[in-house]
Amino acid sequence: MAAQFGRRLRKGAATTAVAAVAVAALSASQAPGVNDHGRQPTADATPSPDASASDGSATGNSPYYTDLPPLNSPSPSPSTGPLPTPSGTPEAGIPATVLDAYKKAEASLRDSKPGCNLPWQLLAAIGRVESGQARGGRVTADGTTVSPILGPQLDGNGFALIKDTDNGAYDGNSSYDQAVGPMQFIPSTWAWAGRDGNGDGKKDPNNVYDAALAAGHYLCRNNWDLSDQDDLDRAILSYNNSREYLNLVMRWLDYYRKGTHEVPDGTGTLPGNRSDDRAGSSAGPSTPSVPGTPGAGGSKPEPGPRPEKPGGGGTTTPKPTPPPTTPPTSPSTPPSTSPTPTDTVQHLEDAGTGKLTAMAGDAFTKRISTRAETKAGKAVAKVRIRFTIVGDTDTTFTGGESVATVATNSSGVAVAPALQAGEKTGDVTVRATVVGRTIAGLDYTATVTERAADTLARTGDAALTCTPGGEFANQVEVKATYKGAVADGVAATATLIKSADDPTANDKGPYFKDADGKAVRTLTGLKTDAKGLLKLPKLYADDTTGTFLLRVTTEGGATLTVELTVAAAETSSPSPSASPSA
Repeated sequence: MAAQFGRRLRKGAATTAVAAVAVAALSASQAPGVNDHGRQPTADATPSPDASASDGSATGNSPYYTDLPPLNSPSPSPSTGPLPTPSGTPEAGIPATVLDAYKKAEASLRDSKPGCNLPWQLLAAIGRVESGQARGGRVTADGTTVSPILGPQLDGNGFALIKDTDNGAYDGNSSYDQAVGPMQFIPSTWAWAGRDGNGDGKKDPNNVYDAALAAGHYLCRNNWDLSDQDDLDRAILSYNNSREYLNLVMRWLDYYRKGTHEVPDGTGTLPGNRSDDRAGSSAGPSTPSVPGTPGAGGSKPEPGPRPEKPGGGGTTTPKPTPPPTTPPTSPSTPPSTSPTPTDTVQHLEDAGTGKLTAMAGDAFTKRISTRAETKAGKAVAKVRIRFTIVGDTDTTFTGGESVATVATNSSGVAVAPALQAGEKTGDVTVRATVVGRTIAGLDYTATVTERAADTLARTGDAALTCTPGGEFANQVEVKATYKGAVADGVAATATLIKSADDPTANDKGPYFKDADGKAVRTLTGLKTDAKGLLKLPKLYADDTTGTFLLRVTTEGGATLTVELTVAAAETSSPSPSASPSA
């Protein structure tokens, strides 16, 4: 073990020197999106406040591969070719199934979230940094990794501290969470971000189609537009909250944009350097952090690629160093572990959330605010609060998700993303819970009301007249607005009423016809169209003459009364006869 560790240190030292030269060259060349836009330097790994909306990162800030792309640009070649062209660099080759998963995820997001502008090359860049393109494309025909890819357990020992959230369902670890699969999702993030990308009815983080689609949706949340550099930065930082990670992904993104090609599964290049190697750690996303712990699917994860000592050779077993002894008079005491902020939370309190009401299809103007407190009522910062929309509803958070996780600020407050009302009306429950704790959650009620209009007006001014037993020449059309804006999808009712003071349906005069041709004087279930317009069916008249009233009402109180006239046709008087001749 010591010999292997020594090989890794020597390899890491050599590679670090080469990487330093490469970084300097890339910095000097002003690689797109790396040193402009006012970013902090690479050495500054301070977490971005913009990334707090999702646990700080999709991966729990797990380690990642730090290999840089070659300084020479890849030679573009057809993505359908089985092998790279002789002039193409090996690093530009992406395994066929993995490449297909990235492109299908891009196509899916183009339809579901066109404003995101997700490029598949971004998924390729993240996949390269996170897992070396699923260990060089070691996947089955349906895209599932040959063996689970696991990051180290996030126990706070050199990594983030994230206690188990899935009872070991995805990572096989019931004590701490581990990043899982080719895109390295932690279980608590996969629980809401997971997608079925290959249509098999399952959401498997070890399947590259599922993982790529989930990564795409994750990067497209919060209404981010990835063609905008600032939003692109926020999205990447939300995946792994490190400026070094951001710069590295941007370099691979730029590299893949210049050209790539397809290679057979299992033949992709394998990276050899990891962010945790620099600290001397042996843990990484290709190896289980707990020896013998089964990964998702029940198989033991296969060790990932590791640098070999040049020239080969065996390893030597170092002489073990005896542990220090404790004097008999001094009883040993187990090391104490300081409680994490999450451990100190005793309950959740509302932090001034206003009344949550929105019309169907609109965004809620108020946002949910929750404060984490100790038993003594002291606010607790840096605690992850998960907001979950429960029940049968189509209301979501902005971005289309039903779950969002936000870290509490220095005042112990977490503010959920804005809610977007769906078309189903009624009360919606949003539950706030502490990630990693089993304390009681805090429920909020949000109410979705019917679409409404406050004004109705006719779109024309032609007189509405008819002869007894005839048909009105013009149909009634109205336009609905709400606070001056078009009121689309608003429910309306049209009734031929007895009088201005009596809104009950008349039993004589003008009428509509139902599907069977029978006279009806009340129409329900009407709705304005996308332009707020409502055109009523044709009107007919019986033999009763006079002036009649048609009243149209909508949800929200808008009312319009229209006059209808039924009168006999005017007859022309005969011309006077000539007087008889004398």
